[in-house]
Amino acid sequence: MIRVSFVSIPVSNQDIALQFYTEKLGFEVVTDQPFGNGTRWIQLRPPGAQTDVVLFTPPGQAERIGGYQNVAFTCEDVVGTCKLLKERGVEFVKDAERANWGGIEAIFKDPDGNTFVLANPNE
Repeated sequence: MIRVSFVSIPVSNQDIALQFYTEKLGFEVVTDQPFGNGTRWIQLRPPGAQTDVVLFTPPGQAERIGGYQNVAFTCEDVVGTCKLLKERGVEFVKDAERANWGGIEAIFKDPDGNTFVLANPNE
C-alpha cells in the first residue's frame, strides 16, 4: 500500500519554524539532524498523524516560502482548535466557518506567512 510519508513546508528560519510547529501547534520532533550546507532535516509529526511535515527549503527555492501551501490539516473540532491555537498566538487569516463544500474550515499562517487550511468535512 502506498502512503504519503511527509510533505515539505518551506521555511526561511528553521529554528523559528521549529519553535512554532512544536510549541504552538503541538507537533512532535521525529528527526532533527544536519543535512548539509548549514541546514537541518527537521521532520515533525502532528499528534496521531501518519504523515509527517518537514521544515526545509532546498537551495534555490526560497520563492516557495510564504503564501498558500497545498497542505490541509484536520482535527475533530475546528472551532475549539482555532480557539486554542489563537490563545497560543497562532494567527488566523480566516476564522472557522461553514465552507461551501459542507464542512468547517479555517485558515492560519506560520511565521513565514505560509498559509494552511484547518478543516473537518464531518463537522
